[in-house]
Amino acid sequence: MKRLGIESLILLFCLTGLISAGEYDPQQEEWIKHYKKQANVPNPADQLLNTDAEPNIKDGFASLFNGKDLTGWTPKGGTCTFEAKDGMIIGTCVPGSNSTYLSTENADFTDFVFSCDMKWKVDCNTGVMFRAQTKPGKNDTETVFGPQAEMEGFSKDRHWSGGVYGQSCGGYFYPLWLKEHKEARAAAKEGEWNRVTISAKGNVVKTWINGVPAAHWVDDGTYPKGFFGLQIHKGDKGEVLFKNIRVKELKK
Repeated sequence: MKRLGIESLILLFCLTGLISAGEYDPQQEEWIKHYKKQANVPNPADQLLNTDAEPNIKDGFASLFNGKDLTGWTPKGGTCTFEAKDGMIIGTCVPGSNSTYLSTENADFTDFVFSCDMKWKVDCNTGVMFRAQTKPGKNDTETVFGPQAEMEGFSKDRHWSGGVYGQSCGGYFYPLWLKEHKEARAAAKEGEWNRVTISAKGNVVKTWINGVPAAHWVDDGTYPKGFFGLQIHKGDKGEVLFKNIRVKELKK
């Protein structure tokens, strides 16, 4: 009976997707040392794995970008520029600017599936804020904070696109530094369009890069709702193209 109970428990974990990982990838040693003391950083044994197929991203979605102008969007946090051109949003880094987030004016997104395609024209750090919020910053500025689906360039050779970063709130909630994340780290393709998909249902957040499962993060309830924001990270250079920006809001 005892053995049957253990097997049943394992089956339950598999069926619910609550499969934990637990072992650092030695190839990530440099980044493990760099980030392991951050406030949010998880114990590798506690990190859950995303084993789900990417959600259907065609049916029931509403476009967040009209393809012509930036109606419904507002830049926050810095002075990096965004423009609508040829059916895309083009974000460009401005040296000396803080990180900037082109943010939806709707700040009440709760449960959803979000997806967009993005492409680096000039390598830089970027990502998609979700359930994001703002707070007063220094010198009368506005600070965007909350969870972000990381989409980083290729110059760092870290490959954590699809991880969940706590922007201005403690660092990585879910870094892609485990052996089990090897496929996810290889999912983003340099010089090509890359699709990032985010599912948020209650406290459970999952991400996919080009259909490959990446993060499985469980929030503690701190970030129940907010806006989406397309990030251009502060730096010396960077240019990112965004298109097919859409969301399907889920009924609770």
